[in-house]
Amino acid sequence: MGLTENTIKPLLSKLPRLKQEIAKVIVGQEVVVDEILTALLAGGHCLLEGVPGLAKTLMVRTLSQALDLPFRRIQFTPDLMPTDIIGTEVLEEDHVTGKRFFKFNKGPLFANIILADEINRTPPKTQSALLEAMQEFEVTYGGQTYALDRPFFILATQNPIEQSGTYPLPEAQLDRFLLYIKIGYPSEQEETNILSNTTGSRKEKVEPVLNAAEILELQQLVRQVSIDEELVHYVSRFIRATRPETTTVAYVKEWVRWGAGPRAGQALILTAKAHALLQGRYAVVMDDIRKMAYPVLRHRILMNFRAEAEQITPQEVTDTLLKEIARTKTPLS
Repeated sequence: MGLTENTIKPLLSKLPRLKQEIAKVIVGQEVVVDEILTALLAGGHCLLEGVPGLAKTLMVRTLSQALDLPFRRIQFTPDLMPTDIIGTEVLEEDHVTGKRFFKFNKGPLFANIILADEINRTPPKTQSALLEAMQEFEVTYGGQTYALDRPFFILATQNPIEQSGTYPLPEAQLDRFLLYIKIGYPSEQEETNILSNTTGSRKEKVEPVLNAAEILELQQLVRQVSIDEELVHYVSRFIRATRPETTTVAYVKEWVRWGAGPRAGQALILTAKAHALLQGRYAVVMDDIRKMAYPVLRHRILMNFRAEAEQITPQEVTDTLLKEIARTKTPLS
Protein backbone atom coordinates (compact mmCIF):
# COMPACT_ATOMS: atom_id res chain seq x y z
CA MET A 1 0.00 0.00 0.00
CA GLY A 2 1.50 3.34 -1.10
CA LEU A 3 1.48 6.47 1.02
CA THR A 4 -1.24 8.76 -0.32
CA GLU A 5 -3.45 11.36 1.32
CA ASN A 6 -6.21 8.74 1.61
CA THR A 7 -3.93 6.29 3.45
CA ILE A 8 -1.97 8.80 5.58
CA LYS A 9 -4.97 10.19 7.48
CA PRO A 10 -6.29 6.80 8.68
CA LEU A 11 -2.76 5.86 9.76
CA LEU A 12 -2.28 9.06 11.76
CA SER A 13 -5.72 8.69 13.35
CA LYS A 14 -4.52 5.43 14.92
CA LEU A 15 -1.70 7.08 16.90
CA PRO A 16 -3.99 8.67 19.55
CA ARG A 17 -5.80 5.32 19.83
CA LEU A 18 -2.47 3.59 20.34
CA LYS A 19 -1.73 5.85 23.31
CA GLN A 20 -5.21 5.22 24.71
CA GLU A 21 -4.72 1.45 24.59
CA ILE A 22 -1.36 1.73 26.38
CA ALA A 23 -2.93 4.04 28.99
CA LYS A 24 -5.42 1.27 29.90
CA VAL A 25 -2.55 -0.52 31.65
CA ILE A 26 0.17 2.09 32.15
CA VAL A 27 -0.91 4.86 34.54
CA GLY A 28 0.84 8.18 33.91
CA GLN A 29 4.33 8.12 32.35
CA GLU A 30 2.98 10.06 29.32
CA VAL A 31 6.40 11.55 28.52
CA VAL A 32 8.09 8.12 28.66
CA VAL A 33 5.41 6.55 26.44
CA ASP A 34 5.71 9.45 23.97
CA GLU A 35 9.50 9.05 23.83
CA ILE A 36 9.23 5.28 23.27
CA LEU A 37 6.69 5.76 20.47
CA THR A 38 8.87 8.50 18.98
CA ALA A 39 11.83 6.11 18.83
CA LEU A 40 9.62 3.43 17.27
CA LEU A 41 8.37 5.79 14.56
CA ALA A 42 11.92 6.99 13.91
CA GLY A 43 13.08 3.40 13.45
CA GLY A 44 15.59 3.46 16.33
CA HIS A 45 16.08 1.73 19.69
CA CYS A 46 15.75 2.86 23.32
CA LEU A 47 17.73 2.46 26.50
CA LEU A 48 15.44 2.69 29.53
CA GLU A 49 16.83 3.46 32.95
CA GLY A 50 14.78 3.25 36.12
CA VAL A 51 14.75 1.63 39.54
CA PRO A 52 12.97 -1.74 39.94
CA GLY A 53 9.17 -1.72 40.14
CA LEU A 54 8.45 1.10 37.67
CA ALA A 55 6.68 -1.23 35.18
CA LYS A 56 9.38 -1.18 32.50
CA THR A 57 8.62 -4.77 31.45
CA LEU A 58 4.86 -4.20 31.63
CA MET A 59 5.22 -1.06 29.50
CA VAL A 60 7.06 -2.92 26.74
CA ARG A 61 4.70 -5.90 26.87
CA THR A 62 1.67 -3.58 26.67
CA LEU A 63 3.24 -1.79 23.70
CA SER A 64 3.70 -5.10 21.87
CA GLN A 65 0.04 -6.01 22.48
CA ALA A 66 -1.18 -2.64 21.19
CA LEU A 67 1.03 -3.06 18.13
CA ASP A 68 0.05 -6.68 17.46
CA LEU A 69 3.71 -7.68 17.14
CA PRO A 70 5.67 -10.69 18.42
CA PHE A 71 7.43 -9.81 21.68
CA ARG A 72 10.34 -11.56 23.40
CA ARG A 73 11.95 -10.75 26.71
CA ILE A 74 15.61 -11.65 27.21
CA GLN A 75 16.92 -11.57 30.78
CA PHE A 76 20.58 -10.62 30.54
CA THR A 77 22.82 -12.40 33.05
CA PRO A 78 26.61 -12.76 33.46
CA ASP A 79 26.56 -16.27 31.93
CA LEU A 80 24.47 -15.35 28.87
CA MET A 81 26.24 -16.18 25.59
CA PRO A 82 25.72 -14.63 22.12
CA THR A 83 24.20 -17.90 20.87
CA ASP A 84 21.58 -17.67 23.63
CA ILE A 85 20.10 -14.61 21.93
CA ILE A 86 21.04 -15.11 18.26
CA GLY A 87 20.43 -18.84 17.97
CA THR A 88 22.56 -21.87 17.16
CA GLU A 89 22.95 -24.71 14.70
CA VAL A 90 21.71 -28.16 15.68
CA LEU A 91 22.40 -31.47 13.97
CA GLU A 92 19.25 -33.01 12.50
CA GLU A 93 18.51 -36.10 10.46
CA ASP A 94 16.33 -36.42 7.37
CA HIS A 95 14.02 -39.34 8.20
CA VAL A 96 13.53 -40.16 4.51
CA THR A 97 17.16 -40.26 3.32
CA GLY A 98 18.88 -40.78 6.66
CA LYS A 99 21.27 -37.90 5.89
CA ARG A 100 22.34 -35.59 8.67
CA PHE A 101 22.50 -31.83 8.30
CA PHE A 102 22.88 -28.70 10.38
CA LYS A 103 19.84 -26.50 10.84
CA PHE A 104 19.90 -22.98 12.29
CA ASN A 105 17.48 -22.58 15.19
CA LYS A 106 16.62 -18.91 15.56
CA GLY A 107 17.04 -17.36 19.00
CA PRO A 108 14.75 -14.91 20.81
CA LEU A 109 16.29 -12.01 18.86
CA PHE A 110 14.07 -12.99 15.93
CA ALA A 111 11.00 -11.05 17.05
CA ASN A 112 9.70 -7.56 16.29
CA ILE A 113 9.90 -6.13 19.81
CA ILE A 114 12.71 -7.20 22.14
CA LEU A 115 13.02 -6.33 25.80
CA ALA A 116 16.71 -6.65 26.69
CA ASP A 117 16.32 -6.66 30.46
CA GLU A 118 19.33 -5.44 32.50
CA ILE A 119 21.65 -5.27 29.51
CA ASN A 120 24.53 -4.11 31.71
CA ARG A 121 24.56 -7.45 33.57
CA THR A 122 25.95 -9.39 30.61
CA PRO A 123 29.58 -9.41 29.36
CA PRO A 124 30.69 -7.20 26.42
CA LYS A 125 30.76 -10.16 23.99
CA THR A 126 27.03 -10.73 24.40
CA GLN A 127 26.28 -6.99 24.44
CA SER A 128 28.13 -6.68 21.11
CA ALA A 129 26.00 -9.41 19.52
CA LEU A 130 22.88 -7.46 20.41
CA LEU A 131 24.30 -4.14 19.28
CA GLU A 132 25.36 -5.60 15.92
CA ALA A 133 21.77 -6.71 15.34
CA MET A 134 20.54 -3.23 16.30
CA GLN A 135 22.80 -1.55 13.78
CA GLU A 136 22.62 -3.95 10.85
CA PHE A 137 19.13 -5.46 11.33
CA GLU A 138 20.72 -8.85 10.68
CA VAL A 139 22.83 -11.47 12.43
CA THR A 140 25.63 -13.67 11.15
CA TYR A 141 26.21 -17.23 12.29
CA GLY A 142 28.60 -19.74 10.73
CA GLY A 143 29.26 -17.46 7.78
CA GLN A 144 25.55 -17.20 6.97
CA THR A 145 23.61 -13.94 7.32
CA TYR A 146 20.03 -13.97 8.58
CA ALA A 147 17.80 -10.93 8.19
CA LEU A 148 15.75 -9.87 11.21
CA ASP A 149 12.03 -9.23 10.98
CA ARG A 150 10.97 -5.64 10.45
CA PRO A 151 10.01 -3.52 12.25
CA PHE A 152 12.76 -4.42 14.70
CA PHE A 153 12.61 -2.48 17.96
CA ILE A 154 14.87 -3.09 20.96
CA LEU A 155 14.19 -1.61 24.38
CA ALA A 156 17.10 -2.30 26.72
CA THR A 157 16.83 -1.61 30.44
CA GLN A 158 19.40 -0.95 33.11
CA ASN A 159 19.14 -0.43 36.83
CA PRO A 160 20.86 2.76 38.07
CA ILE A 161 21.25 1.69 41.70
CA GLU A 162 22.82 -1.78 41.45
CA GLN A 163 26.23 -1.43 39.82
CA SER A 164 28.12 -4.31 41.43
CA GLY A 165 28.76 -7.14 38.99
CA THR A 166 27.71 -5.09 35.98
CA TYR A 167 29.36 -4.33 32.64
CA PRO A 168 28.50 -0.70 31.77
CA LEU A 169 28.01 -0.04 28.07
CA PRO A 170 30.93 1.90 26.52
CA GLU A 171 30.12 5.33 25.09
CA ALA A 172 30.54 4.11 21.49
CA GLN A 173 27.92 1.42 22.11
CA LEU A 174 25.58 3.74 23.98
CA ASP A 175 25.58 5.92 20.85
CA ARG A 176 23.78 3.11 18.98
CA PHE A 177 20.65 3.80 21.03
CA LEU A 178 18.54 6.50 19.44
CA LEU A 179 17.15 7.64 22.82
CA TYR A 180 18.18 7.24 26.44
CA ILE A 181 14.97 7.42 28.47
CA LYS A 182 14.90 7.87 32.24
CA ILE A 183 11.82 6.59 34.08
CA GLY A 184 11.06 8.37 37.33
CA TYR A 185 8.66 7.69 40.19
CA PRO A 186 4.95 8.41 39.56
CA SER A 187 3.17 11.38 41.10
CA GLU A 188 1.09 10.87 44.25
CA GLN A 189 -2.18 10.74 42.29
CA GLU A 190 -0.71 8.36 39.70
CA GLU A 191 0.62 6.08 42.43
CA THR A 192 -2.80 6.02 44.10
CA ASN A 193 -4.38 5.08 40.76
CA ILE A 194 -1.77 2.33 40.24
CA LEU A 195 -2.56 0.84 43.65
CA SER A 196 -6.30 0.89 42.92
CA ASN A 197 -5.99 -0.55 39.41
CA THR A 198 -3.53 -3.34 40.11
CA THR A 199 -4.76 -4.86 43.36
CA GLY A 200 -8.25 -5.89 42.25
CA SER A 201 -9.57 -8.68 40.05
CA ARG A 202 -10.26 -6.57 36.97
CA LYS A 203 -7.77 -6.93 34.14
CA GLU A 204 -7.73 -4.54 31.21
CA LYS A 205 -7.55 -6.02 27.73
CA VAL A 206 -5.31 -4.18 25.28
CA GLU A 207 -6.63 -4.18 21.73
CA PRO A 208 -4.17 -4.17 18.80
CA VAL A 209 -4.15 -0.88 16.89
CA LEU A 210 -1.29 -1.09 14.39
CA ASN A 211 0.27 -4.00 12.52
CA ALA A 212 3.81 -4.42 11.18
CA ALA A 213 3.05 -3.09 7.69
CA GLU A 214 1.41 0.06 9.09
CA ILE A 215 4.36 0.75 11.40
CA LEU A 216 6.78 0.46 8.46
CA GLU A 217 4.62 2.92 6.53
CA LEU A 218 4.65 5.35 9.46
CA GLN A 219 8.45 5.04 9.66
CA GLN A 220 8.58 5.91 5.97
CA LEU A 221 6.23 8.84 6.55
CA VAL A 222 8.41 10.22 9.35
CA ARG A 223 11.23 10.87 6.89
CA GLN A 224 8.85 12.88 4.72
CA VAL A 225 7.96 15.29 7.54
CA SER A 226 9.31 18.72 6.60
CA ILE A 227 11.85 20.70 8.59
CA ASP A 228 12.84 24.28 7.87
CA GLU A 229 16.44 24.83 6.76
CA GLU A 230 16.87 27.31 9.62
CA LEU A 231 16.03 24.57 12.14
CA VAL A 232 18.56 22.23 10.49
CA HIS A 233 21.24 24.92 10.96
CA TYR A 234 20.07 25.35 14.56
CA VAL A 235 20.53 21.63 15.23
CA SER A 236 23.99 21.74 13.64
CA ARG A 237 25.05 24.68 15.84
CA PHE A 238 23.49 23.08 18.88
CA ILE A 239 25.34 19.77 18.47
CA ARG A 240 28.65 21.47 17.64
CA ALA A 241 28.26 23.59 20.77
CA THR A 242 28.42 20.44 22.94
CA ARG A 243 32.10 19.90 21.96
CA PRO A 244 34.56 21.59 24.35
CA GLU A 245 37.33 21.85 21.75
CA THR A 246 35.24 24.01 19.39
CA THR A 247 32.46 25.61 21.46
CA THR A 248 32.49 29.17 22.77
CA VAL A 249 30.09 28.30 25.61
CA ALA A 250 32.07 28.53 28.86
CA TYR A 251 29.82 26.04 30.69
CA VAL A 252 30.66 23.35 28.13
CA LYS A 253 34.39 24.07 28.26
CA GLU A 254 34.33 23.83 32.05
CA TRP A 255 32.36 20.61 32.53
CA VAL A 256 32.32 18.52 29.32
CA ARG A 257 35.02 16.05 28.36
CA TRP A 258 33.60 14.88 25.03
CA GLY A 259 30.70 16.32 23.07
CA ALA A 260 28.14 14.69 20.81
CA GLY A 261 29.04 13.42 17.33
CA PRO A 262 27.21 13.89 14.01
CA ARG A 263 24.96 10.90 14.79
CA ALA A 264 23.41 13.00 17.57
CA GLY A 265 22.33 15.63 15.03
CA GLN A 266 20.79 12.96 12.84
CA ALA A 267 18.99 11.50 15.85
CA LEU A 268 17.71 14.92 16.95
CA ILE A 269 16.23 15.77 13.54
CA LEU A 270 14.75 12.31 13.00
CA THR A 271 13.14 12.13 16.45
CA ALA A 272 11.88 15.71 16.11
CA LYS A 273 10.15 14.62 12.89
CA ALA A 274 8.69 11.56 14.61
CA HIS A 275 7.54 13.68 17.57
CA ALA A 276 5.83 16.13 15.21
CA LEU A 277 4.01 13.27 13.48
CA LEU A 278 2.96 11.86 16.85
CA GLN A 279 1.39 15.25 17.58
CA GLY A 280 -0.46 15.18 14.24
CA ARG A 281 1.80 17.69 12.47
CA TYR A 282 3.61 17.37 9.13
CA ALA A 283 6.34 19.89 9.97
CA VAL A 284 8.92 20.18 12.76
CA VAL A 285 8.69 23.14 15.14
CA MET A 286 11.21 24.35 17.68
CA ASP A 287 9.34 22.69 20.53
CA ASP A 288 9.93 19.24 18.96
CA ILE A 289 13.69 19.84 18.99
CA ARG A 290 13.68 21.13 22.59
CA LYS A 291 11.74 18.12 23.86
CA MET A 292 13.88 15.54 22.07
CA ALA A 293 17.22 17.18 22.93
CA TYR A 294 17.30 15.60 26.41
CA PRO A 295 16.85 11.88 25.54
CA VAL A 296 19.05 12.33 22.45
CA LEU A 297 21.98 13.92 24.31
CA ARG A 298 21.69 12.21 27.70
CA HIS A 299 24.10 9.42 26.67
CA ARG A 300 26.11 11.32 24.07
CA ILE A 301 27.76 13.97 26.26
CA LEU A 302 30.61 12.70 28.42
CA MET A 303 31.24 14.78 31.52
CA ASN A 304 34.75 15.34 32.90
CA PHE A 305 35.92 14.08 36.29
CA ARG A 306 35.28 17.40 37.98
CA ALA A 307 31.69 17.46 36.71
CA GLU A 308 31.11 13.93 37.99
CA ALA A 309 32.47 14.94 41.40
CA GLU A 310 30.11 17.96 41.44
CA GLN A 311 27.23 15.77 40.14
CA ILE A 312 26.72 17.96 37.09
CA THR A 313 24.85 16.00 34.42
CA PRO A 314 24.40 16.13 30.63
CA GLN A 315 20.85 17.36 31.31
CA GLU A 316 22.24 20.56 32.83
CA VAL A 317 24.52 21.02 29.81
CA THR A 318 21.49 20.59 27.53
CA ASP A 319 19.53 23.11 29.63
CA THR A 320 22.35 25.64 29.32
CA LEU A 321 22.74 25.18 25.57
CA LEU A 322 19.01 25.50 24.91
CA LYS A 323 19.04 28.83 26.77
CA GLU A 324 22.27 30.06 25.16
CA ILE A 325 21.19 29.25 21.63
CA ALA A 326 17.74 30.71 22.23
CA ARG A 327 19.33 34.02 23.24
CA THR A 328 21.58 34.47 20.22
CA LYS A 329 21.70 33.73 16.52
CA THR A 330 25.47 33.96 16.33
CA PRO A 331 27.32 30.65 15.88
CA LEU A 332 28.29 28.94 19.12
CA SER A 333 31.09 26.89 17.61
